[in-house]
Amino acid sequence: MFTGIVEEIGKIQNVKKNVKSSVLTIEGNKIFEDINIGDSISVNGVCLTVTTFSNNTFTADVMNETISRSSLGQLKNGSSVNLERAISANGRFGGHIVSGHIDGIGKIIKIEKDDNSIWYTIAVKGNLMKYIVEKGSIAIDGISLTIAKVAVNDFSIFIIPHTVQETILSHRSVGDIVNIENDVIGKYVEKLITCEKNKKVESNITMDFLIKNGF
Repeated sequence: MFTGIVEEIGKIQNVKKNVKSSVLTIEGNKIFEDINIGDSISVNGVCLTVTTFSNNTFTADVMNETISRSSLGQLKNGSSVNLERAISANGRFGGHIVSGHIDGIGKIIKIEKDDNSIWYTIAVKGNLMKYIVEKGSIAIDGISLTIAKVAVNDFSIFIIPHTVQETILSHRSVGDIVNIENDVIGKYVEKLITCEKNKKVESNITMDFLIKNGF
């Protein structure tokens, strides 16, 4: 589990593409203060597992399912990525619950400066929009953010200078694809409500009841 508070900006050192999967070699700094094989690292919001590490680089396998759902398939040598280690039991919870399991992708359709801050407007498909609510939480490329405005097919976020500087948002342009993870609480609530609605009402009418009443 992650919090959406990016620890550092890493760099893709190498992309090894297989038939339907890839192996990423990623360079970092801060995350290597405490890293082990098998650890989970959020890379642009996608939870990846460390398979090897040495000299401030680690490798991680990216499966076909992950490539199809996220923007990781667009990464190339030199690409910058947001990095965050999984939260420890005694760590501070500064953002919101982020699983690292991407729901889909969005497209930046507008970037607008507002004094010293920046508005980003992102278009997403309808199946993702139903979980996006004003003042709610969302993870974009692994960054925990608050939704400022919601339209029919897009939403806007308001970014302070610190977040822009400490994440790859400073590298983003109109037309870029970003990873979207909706608030997990909203998805669980929807599942519970759906299950309740789909429950079959058990009938008290039995065969014995029908016989006794002349049916």
